[in-house]
Amino acid sequence: MANVCEICGKGHSMGNKVTLRGKAKYLGGVGTKITGITRRKFKPNLQTAKAVMPDGEHKKLKVCTQCIRSGYVKKVVRHRPFKLPSEERGR
Repeated sequence: MANVCEICGKGHSMGNKVTLRGKAKYLGGVGTKITGITRRKFKPNLQTAKAVMPDGEHKKLKVCTQCIRSGYVKKVVRHRPFKLPSEERGR
């Protein structure tokens, strides 16, 4: 399935879109009225991320942002940080 996180399995959830008209009471109006209720989908925030698998393989995954932020996905390090040669460290 396309809109599902590959780590936690989070997918879309259903809800209501409520359409209102009128001016709110605290703004001096007579109050808002509900003119329509329509079913809608709440979609997860999925990102394509290159991740390191447990066996050391690099793979593109579709993961939700909560999995990225909580550390379930270890991203690929593209460039190693610069290191000084060991001989020049002592000087």
